[in-house]
Amino acid sequence: MTRHPLDGVYAAALTPLNSASAPDASTSLSTSLEAVAPYLAFLAARGCHGALIFGTTGEGPSFSPDERGAVWQTAVRIREEFPDFRLLAGTGTPSLTETIDLTRAAFDLGFNGAVVLPPYYFRKATDNGLFQWFREVIQKAVPADGHLLGYHFPGAAGIGFSLELLARLKDAFPVQFAGIKDSSHDPDFARALGGRFGSDLAVFSGTDSEFTLALENHAAGCITAPANLISPDLREVYDLFRAGKDTSAAQARVTEQRRILEKYPPFPPTLKALVHRLHGFPRWPVRPPLEEMGKEAEENLVCEFNSAYCVLRNELRNTQHATRKP
Repeated sequence: MTRHPLDGVYAAALTPLNSASAPDASTSLSTSLEAVAPYLAFLAARGCHGALIFGTTGEGPSFSPDERGAVWQTAVRIREEFPDFRLLAGTGTPSLTETIDLTRAAFDLGFNGAVVLPPYYFRKATDNGLFQWFREVIQKAVPADGHLLGYHFPGAAGIGFSLELLARLKDAFPVQFAGIKDSSHDPDFARALGGRFGSDLAVFSGTDSEFTLALENHAAGCITAPANLISPDLREVYDLFRAGKDTSAAQARVTEQRRILEKYPPFPPTLKALVHRLHGFPRWPVRPPLEEMGKEAEENLVCEFNSAYCVLRNELRNTQHATRKP
């Protein structure tokens, strides 16, 4: 099977912020954007093929076009250390003009693709209206060899992609409309995508616990929030599946870790707390209307996540030891 150029495991990356909620890691926007590329390098070193900058987990809708552009300009520095690391930009807004401008800016910087929410304020838009909207974005902002992924997240956006709309966009723009990030958390929809499009549509699962199921239904990979923490296990699922091997043990670890994280919503403050506590990054805040985790919830989360990680790793070592015995 020929794989799509974007095929792989992606983190929906966190956005480093200072206490003033600028896209920084210290006190100066111009200097502390330096946190962005090192954080992406952390993700690359842990098995991510790439990262989505300013998706839901990156708090994308909370940032202005200028703020997004500043982070994107810094993000491309990751390629000095990891030249093959792929960058996706979250560019969808309710404004057609702003979405076109953001999408064009991302491609001008050398991003590999754009992940575009439908215009989420307009929840009763028809498939025909959405087709016209995406046609404008693609024709005015996506290079002939560029890749746009629709962002299917109806639970948050209130609007998504029907199979018919996806087919129409793919027929009209077979290269530029690459596929979707599927954050519907609906296994039946994952199966329907595979049954309708096979591998012709590049589908990226947004649900870690259903990653193997998505791959079995021709998905190209995943783009998830927990990949900020559990990308080694996600990469193992991906590599094992591509090699035709059993993914069940690695998928079980992924599913258990996702289950714990889902007990402490929403993901941005939860993951920022964990990357600080477990991996030594600065304690990045979130931008309102999101709120920081309470101290008690954070301690419970760290304890539960650490305990589960130790148990899962011990089980893995025991399994590997058993399989090596003559």
